[in-house]
Amino acid sequence: MTKISNNIFFIMLILSTLITISSNSWLGAWMGLEINLLSFIPLMNDNKKNLLTSESSLKYFLIQAFASSILLFGIITLMLFFNMNWLMNYKFNEILILSALFLKSGAAPFHFWFPEVMEGLSWINGLILMTWQKIAPLMLISYNIMFYFFSIIIVFSMVIGALNGLNQVSIRKLMAFSSINHLGWMILSMLNQTLLWTYFMFYSFLSISIIFMFNNFKLFYFNQIYNIPLMNPMLKLFIFLNLLSLGGLPPFLGFLPKWLVIQNLIMTNQYFLLTISVFMALVTLFFYLRISYSMFMLNYQKNSWLMKTTFFNKISSINLIMNFISIFGLMIVSMIYLII
Repeated sequence: MTKISNNIFFIMLILSTLITISSNSWLGAWMGLEINLLSFIPLMNDNKKNLLTSESSLKYFLIQAFASSILLFGIITLMLFFNMNWLMNYKFNEILILSALFLKSGAAPFHFWFPEVMEGLSWINGLILMTWQKIAPLMLISYNIMFYFFSIIIVFSMVIGALNGLNQVSIRKLMAFSSINHLGWMILSMLNQTLLWTYFMFYSFLSISIIFMFNNFKLFYFNQIYNIPLMNPMLKLFIFLNLLSLGGLPPFLGFLPKWLVIQNLIMTNQYFLLTISVFMALVTLFFYLRISYSMFMLNYQKNSWLMKTTFFNKISSINLIMNFISIFGLMIVSMIYLII
């Protein structure tokens, strides 16, 4: 019965996002967001073994309900001022609506709830929160582009997402701050709708690739990767390369969307945002490299009397293909392009 109910709530989660992005009114979009919230809460509470799950679901519900109330207030006042021709308050209401949507998506400086909620979730629910739950707010945000307000959110998201990842020992919190940093890149690419969803698709693919590995091997903290004797060197190598791909290091696939965004920024002469984004991308690469260096060089234990488990027996073929594409995808695309 639990599986059936989970499937029903998951279908509702998908349909509510589709309702939001296909709505032709703000109230219809708000209703889709509310259905989305109420269908995700039961999925968050699925894991009874984790004591932090209930706390995370309560935090998520309170924050999302608060953001929804601000959004509804902004929509009602926007409609009221628009009908009464009080256009001087129009920009204020747009900022109010956008702030509520940024709070829902977890963009800085409205990010305070996101790492704490991620810490209490299972990997699959965390993946949904990092990817699918961002689709509806990002689509609504892209309807009202305010360049200067967006620039503040972009700088905050990139700086906070990069700097707060430096001192993390929890993989889930690290992925949360990485998601905040990538959200800054998505907002940065919002002037071009095609570029926005291209970046989102690449980010989702890379996140699925690495989080499936973390889920298969039940990895939640970095000391598990450092100290477990049964940890296969091949697994360490794949995690290392996938982290670098997620950070956007060439020649891995994760560099391609950032390359497109950088090219777009150069064409539109946004050199300040370009400088901030490149510097913060280097900071994220720094803590990925530091973690990977420690993973390979420090505290490596190998006991011959323990039963050996091979990497290829533990990982699924689909995940293996995704890892291969994540690591070698850009090189393959470049070779095809050169041949053609």
